[in-house]
Amino acid sequence: MPLIAGVDSSTQSCKVVVRDAETGAIVRTGRAAHPEGTEVPPAAWWDALLAAITDAGGLDDVAAISVGGQQHGMVVLDAEGRVIRDALLWNDTRSAQAARDLISEFGAGELARRTGSVPVASFTATKLRWLRDAEPANAARVAAVALPHDWLSWRLRGYGPADDSPLGPELAALATDRSDASGTSYWSPATGDYDRELLVAALGHDAVLPRIVAPGEAMGETTARSGIPAGIRVGAGAGDNAAAALGLGARAGDVVVSIGTSGTVFAVTDAPVADATGAVAGFADASGVFLPLVATLNAARVLDRMAALLGVDHTGLGELALAAEPASGGLVLQPYFEGERTPNLPDATATLFGMTLASTTRENLARAAIEGMLCGLADGLDAVRRLGVTASRVLLVGGAAANPAVSRIAAEVFDAPVEVPEPGEYVALGATVQAAWVLTGSRPDWRPATLARPTATPVPRIREQYAAHAVTA
Repeated sequence: MPLIAGVDSSTQSCKVVVRDAETGAIVRTGRAAHPEGTEVPPAAWWDALLAAITDAGGLDDVAAISVGGQQHGMVVLDAEGRVIRDALLWNDTRSAQAARDLISEFGAGELARRTGSVPVASFTATKLRWLRDAEPANAARVAAVALPHDWLSWRLRGYGPADDSPLGPELAALATDRSDASGTSYWSPATGDYDRELLVAALGHDAVLPRIVAPGEAMGETTARSGIPAGIRVGAGAGDNAAAALGLGARAGDVVVSIGTSGTVFAVTDAPVADATGAVAGFADASGVFLPLVATLNAARVLDRMAALLGVDHTGLGELALAAEPASGGLVLQPYFEGERTPNLPDATATLFGMTLASTTRENLARAAIEGMLCGLADGLDAVRRLGVTASRVLLVGGAAANPAVSRIAAEVFDAPVEVPEPGEYVALGATVQAAWVLTGSRPDWRPATLARPTATPVPRIREQYAAHAVTA
């Protein structure tokens, strides 16, 4: 019974899932926390990975492993393989002006044509431009640029600073996959090549970039070190959303709406897309096709904050919301608590509209929080549809999706059938699909069971009143 492992190195934590490579049955799991903040030392991810592996019972009986990770995070290395400064994460918006500068220099349409996307503060290129402008001495030291999953996979294979790794600082051994590379704004999903001119425009000089590993290909094997046995095949890995698509078994016609720290709407398509408006990022997926994606900064934490404000847990928030009528009595929450990525409003704040003596109730506040979060994601679904994506069904995932109120209200907001797969660590599960692919030579077809199919009828009034108050620029 060969076993395979998948890793999800996310914003908040590291998860490890070990599965049977033949049946897909989950054998064991592990978890460890990441530090909070939008600027994190990559060493904390490595420590969490080792802790999560230990929590999952180790890797002694595992034949292949693959790492899924949060996209865009800037990991900059010097010539000795040392991390130069803490990584800026996807949700660090200090690079918003850098994004505007790159767009001014090249043009939104040209950047979309060359990289599939118009850069925003989340993307790696904008963070490198910020580094060039804000910390020129650090920028000058950069010999290689990696992403979180690239760097962790490099470390698993035994590379790193000479005093902390068996194989030393071989920067040319850095490797990544097409899905994560497509979130940098200096790689083209259409051509499969890095755009060195854009890298230099961002960083100020050229640097080593990870080689692209094909779907189903191994980037190498682990090297023995404390907590890591030798000889485990290491798969290509993936960005978190692409890994989740693999874990869900998503195919053409499926639109995934994920409610996590961020909110995402993405679909699997056979052809690349390029959206000059910047609403849709034309990413690649982890299977060899494409993954047009819309991301919002404000998702599950909107519900966290409203639950805390109302003095209830998430179950209580759902009960309050379902006690209110659709459209919340005219109350509308535009939930830009942390600025927003789509629409691109990094300095925005949240706003509550329609407050009257009648509408301002605990029940309406609870429902307005859920409706507002979901309306932002429904706008994302409209954006990918405008590029030709067909939505046969919406797969609602993330911790909040299991709340009956969230899934019920989603069926009222989205104008496509909503299904809620059983809860699971889909990024880590997608990474196990890659690991099994490396081990067996073929992609397994493991699809989750369905937890719920809410039957509520769409209520157009919810989105109409949200749109009436929308701030888009």
